[in-house]
This record gives sequence, structure tokens and C-alpha cells, in this order.
Amino acid sequence: MENLLFAFLLTLFAGLSTGIGSLLAFFTKKSNTKFLSISLGFSAGVMIYISMIEIFFKAKDSLVLELGEKAGSWITVISFFGGMFFIALIDKLIPSEENPHEMHSIEEMNVTDISDSHHLDIKLKHEEAKKNNQLMRMGLFTALAIGIHNFPEGIATFIAALQEPSIAIPIAIAIALHNIPEGIAVSVPIYFATGSKKKAFKYSFLSGLSEPVGAIIGYLILKPFLNDVLMGIVFGMVSGIMVYISLDELLPSAREYGEHHLSIYGLVAGMIVMAVSLLLFM
Repeated sequence: MENLLFAFLLTLFAGLSTGIGSLLAFFTKKSNTKFLSISLGFSAGVMIYISMIEIFFKAKDSLVLELGEKAGSWITVISFFGGMFFIALIDKLIPSEENPHEMHSIEEMNVTDISDSHHLDIKLKHEEAKKNNQLMRMGLFTALAIGIHNFPEGIATFIAALQEPSIAIPIAIAIALHNIPEGIAVSVPIYFATGSKKKAFKYSFLSGLSEPVGAIIGYLILKPFLNDVLMGIVFGMVSGIMVYISLDELLPSAREYGEHHLSIYGLVAGMIVMAVSLLLFM
């Protein structure tokens, strides 16, 4: 029970960090692009390193032990790329205008300053949004899209926490960091539609619940079938999912904020921190 509670709380922490994206809009007037770029790069570094160095080989060891060297190695590679194709398919099914990985800035939620044409345009959009229920619909669809997208992340974090807590903690932190801009992506259209930061925060916060919910549902479905072979396949898919998220979301998002080199420095720092932490806990 202690392991289950720890795994659930860790997944809950990762998922509900979407609410931080909205909180940033309450307390700041300007996006800190340097912080965002470094954080997203750091998150990518952690996820790529732990996926390729630790999780992939744990999957391989488990599968080779059960299926033999050749079959185990093949299943590991297939699982790895299967995880990539799975998360890519989810991304593909989400319409681009509702995709949570379209970047939004905190400035979009602060429309009091209309000293230039950019802010004037935002102000006009805000006024139009009050009369346009479709924008609210878009915000809710974005929240739903994040929910669908984060579902497998919740399962991955939860199962990793049950099997290897030392691996699950950095995974959860990395996912939490990349959920922050996703929270902004939910809150911006809902704020424009309602004019309410409270509603924007609420829906952004609730969208992150899909990770712990996904974790519980996934665990209950998989529990009767859990064995070394299935765990090896799940870990192989987890490593693929993590690498795909890093390459498709985190690094491009960091570049969207205009701080490319800082994101790379963050990437390297994340890998170093992950490498050192793994050595310390050996």
C-alpha cells in the first residue's frame, strides 16, 4: 500500500503541475523566457538520459532474461519505437488549433497594457471572446486534448514508481516541468472566453488530473497481467514515449520562446544531474 500511495502521489504531482502555468499568469506580467527555455531543456535532458541509459536497458534486461538474447533484444527495440508511434498517434489525432503544444505566453493573459498595437490586438480579441462561445469550446477541447495526451504519461510514471522509485522521481519532475506551458495553453483561450482567471486556472488545474486517473485505470487494467515480460514491454514503451516527448515537445517549445542556446545548456545540465544522481543511488 505504501508503494501504491507513493506512486499515486508522485503521478498526482506531475499531472497537477498544469495549474502552475495558470498561477504564473496571476503573479507575473511577463514570461521569463530564459527560465522557460532552461527548464524545458533541463526536463528534456533528464528524460532523454534516463530513457536511453536506464529505462531502455532495464526493459532489455527483463525481456532478455525471460525470452532470450535475440528475442528479448528485438522486443525491446519494437517496444521502444512502439511507444514513440503510440504517442505520435495521439498527437496526430488532436487538431492543431487545439493542440496543447502550441505555445502561449503569459502576456496573452494580461490585457491591461494596451500601449502598443500588439496589446491592442489582444485587448480586441479579449472583447470578442466574451461574445464568442466557440473560444470557450476550444479551451475545453484543449483541456481534453491534454487529458488524452497525458494519460499514457500517468501510466508510465505510476508503473515506474512501483518498480523503480529512484527512476520515477526524476521522470515525474521532468513531466511536471513540461506540463507548465501546457497549463498556459489551456488557460489562455478559457480566459479570453470568460474573462475569468479563476475559471482559466480551474480548467487548467483539472486537465492535469488525467495523469493520476490514467495511472489508476492503467494499473487496474494491467494488474492481472503484470509479469516480467509485460513490465519489460511497458518500460520499453515508456522510454520511447519519453524520448519522443523530449524531441517533439520540449526542445521545440524551448526554441519557440526564442532562447535556443539556453535550452541546450539546460539539456546538458539535465543529463549531468541525472547521470550524477543515478551514480549516487547505485
